[in-house]
Amino acid sequence: MAYRRKQDGETIVGAGLAVRLPTGDYDKDLLINLGQNRFAFRPQLGIEHNRGPWTFEATSEVAFYTSNNEFYNGNRLEQDPTLTLGASAEYTYRPGLRGTIGFAYDYGGETSVNDARNDDRKQNVGWSASISYPLGPTSGVKFAWVKTETQESTGLDSESFVFAIVTSF
Repeated sequence: MAYRRKQDGETIVGAGLAVRLPTGDYDKDLLINLGQNRFAFRPQLGIEHNRGPWTFEATSEVAFYTSNNEFYNGNRLEQDPTLTLGASAEYTYRPGLRGTIGFAYDYGGETSVNDARNDDRKQNVGWSASISYPLGPTSGVKFAWVKTETQESTGLDSESFVFAIVTSF
């Protein structure tokens, strides 16, 4: 903690690899399944910069998918990689009381069945804003607004308002 108190600004760079395992219920005779019967590998890179009460973050991720050779009716499902980029800015008014705005973009992920392209590439943008207010040393409330819009002919547009009670132990 003494190090952090002496610094006016700080930059942190991090990298990670998330792996999704082919778990969950999967039945090759059903078109819709909870499981996907394939692996996903998601290398990630992020950077955070703190200066005074401000925190700025930028993140990136590319998801690579293995083939599902037991897709519906004995077909093979393949999917192109998906790129996700995100950025946010946060202002800390006092410990626990923060306001955040964010933006995210994802692109790619077109699928093919038995090498026939499905023309279902994803391209989405999202925005968010939130404020967190402390109720005590280990709890607080958070209010948020999240909006997403697809940039393709198919996809999901959504707008959500969130209220959460947050605790840590």
